Amino acid sequence: MNDQVTDTSYRVAADELRAFVERYERLEAEKKDIADQQKEVMAEARSRGYDTRILRKLIALRKRDKDDLAEEEAVLEMYKAALGM
Repeated sequence: MNDQVTDTSYRVAADELRAFVERYERLEAEKKDIADQQKEVMAEARSRGYDTRILRKLIALRKRDKDDLAEEEAVLEMYKAALGM
């Protein structure tokens, strides 16, 4: 009886483990698909004459908190003024 319980526990654990691995693998595939789509968007923007380096900076800025961004820009301007830029 004890061997049957162990076999059942092993089967359940193996099935659960397999499910986790397969879910993760599906997510990895989706992540790759999304990354490929993002590359396509940037390639299209580049072909239309946009600077993709600047686009990426804009995207990063849009993710940031507006107050933190405003404070950083104010400090940057102050430093630039101090250097006569």
